[in-house]
Amino acid sequence: MLHKTLTLGVALLLAAASVSAQQREIKIGVIYDLTGPFAGGGSEANYLGTKAVIDMFNEKGGVEGYRINPVYVDAQSKVDVAINEAERLINQEKVDMIMGVYSSAQCVPMSGRIDAAKKFMWANVCISSAVFKNKNLQYVFRPQPHSDQFGEASCDYLKEHAQRKFGTTPDKLKVAIIYEDGPYGAGVAAGNESQCKKNGINIVLKEGYAATAPDLSSLVTKLRRAQPDVLLHTGYNPDITLFLRQSKEQNFQFKALIGHGAGHSQIDRLRATFGDDVNYFHSIDPVAAQLLDPKSLKPGMGDLTKEMVKRYQAVKGPVELPPHTSMGFTNTWIFLADVLPRAIKKHGGITSEALRRAAMETDIPAGGTPSGYGVKFFPPGHPMAGQNERSTPVIMQFVNGRTYIAWPSAIRTTDPVLPLPKGHAFAR
Repeated sequence: MLHKTLTLGVALLLAAASVSAQQREIKIGVIYDLTGPFAGGGSEANYLGTKAVIDMFNEKGGVEGYRINPVYVDAQSKVDVAINEAERLINQEKVDMIMGVYSSAQCVPMSGRIDAAKKFMWANVCISSAVFKNKNLQYVFRPQPHSDQFGEASCDYLKEHAQRKFGTTPDKLKVAIIYEDGPYGAGVAAGNESQCKKNGINIVLKEGYAATAPDLSSLVTKLRRAQPDVLLHTGYNPDITLFLRQSKEQNFQFKALIGHGAGHSQIDRLRATFGDDVNYFHSIDPVAAQLLDPKSLKPGMGDLTKEMVKRYQAVKGPVELPPHTSMGFTNTWIFLADVLPRAIKKHGGITSEALRRAAMETDIPAGGTPSGYGVKFFPPGHPMAGQNERSTPVIMQFVNGRTYIAWPSAIRTTDPVLPLPKGHAFAR
């Protein structure tokens, strides 16, 4: 009888251990726009970058004994769908955390709700500074640069090149700021206005519009009257396409165009519509990792980038990767390689509190990620608590179908072409 009792006890322990082993996973709700206008505007590329990293870690057994169980959902390029999916993932799917989110219009309200529920959120892509500014969020973190930085970068770039490229002083350089009027566009435009004024640059027009507007011809008319030298534009692919088409129809011309991520970084889509008419346009975003010299990064980062390129091209074919792929890839890698292992080993597991504490201890120097920037989050009480204080965007220029780094000058891979050359469709 004793022998049978011991045997039964051992069997129960083994069964319990087996169940425990099966339950060692972290369930991540991953929200991106896989359909609708945002999908082709960069969100699908974000998803592919994120998925590539999750697959890589799972192929090696997960993280510290935890398999990553991603639950991918489609926000359909709609704010209400994104928020409803986040709540469904938390309340019904019982995910341990939320990751992803392309659109700032989705990210701003979603982050507040998730934080109020004391659930952990890792924001890979959305850039609006309003996600964090004066919110004092506790469980939301973003390694990605934010919109104030995007807006500031373009104006610093113009100040640096006013005399050398445009042959004039900053106060005589005329700039127009146009933007989709959601949190993303408005945030970048505010950064544009503040920094351009600080740099003494002449702002001749600042105007927002609805990203879903069916007609932007009145905006084009106002721009033709203002005659800016440089256009600072923040928008998504559909509204950018409409604006450029109507600008051509009305013969609106300028000396340079600087976009701020999203639709402007999806240069393949713009080239498919406008061909060489978008040659020499700029976009600001975190740098596409494949554009960086691996020697400038921590050993091993270059190998990660090669793997990213290989996995993306296995899906999309031998094409140039958009910057959004690097965003999804790099920022997911930061979480899985740095934050999650520390939460498990040092803070006892994968609760929201353990993940929060682990994120607050992240301290990655510049060069320590595939996209080059370091990671350290502003602490509670800071106006931007939860935002990566070491994040940095770059300015890229598209030249004859290839992407080059134009700024900052220390890491540029091209001497930027400014102003647009004679004969260009938009050159003034």
